[in-house]
Amino acid sequence: MDKTMAIMSRQQILSRIRSEYLEMPGLKLTCAQAQRLWAMDQQTCSEVLDSLTADRFLRLRDDGSYARLVDGVAFPPLRMAKTERSGASGRLPRGIASPRR
Repeated sequence: MDKTMAIMSRQQILSRIRSEYLEMPGLKLTCAQAQRLWAMDQQTCSEVLDSLTADRFLRLRDDGSYARLVDGVAFPPLRMAKTERSGASGRLPRGIASPRR
């Protein structure tokens, strides 16, 4: 580890790496690439990446790279909620304003 990383606490290192992944959506790095990018030794880098994986921030992909857990995950599209009218009169429940037409 270089002098800059040596004086950083583990929490500071985790925070810095989280920030990098948040600032660059789609970032995926192998442990060796992360070592070079953040000037860390292999053991520290592995521990940090494993910690972020255990925290479910990163995931280890089949190709050996680490990516944000949500990158590349397809979420179902959002749908509008339906409002049910109460009673046969078609009136909305108390406290809910009718949309203006």
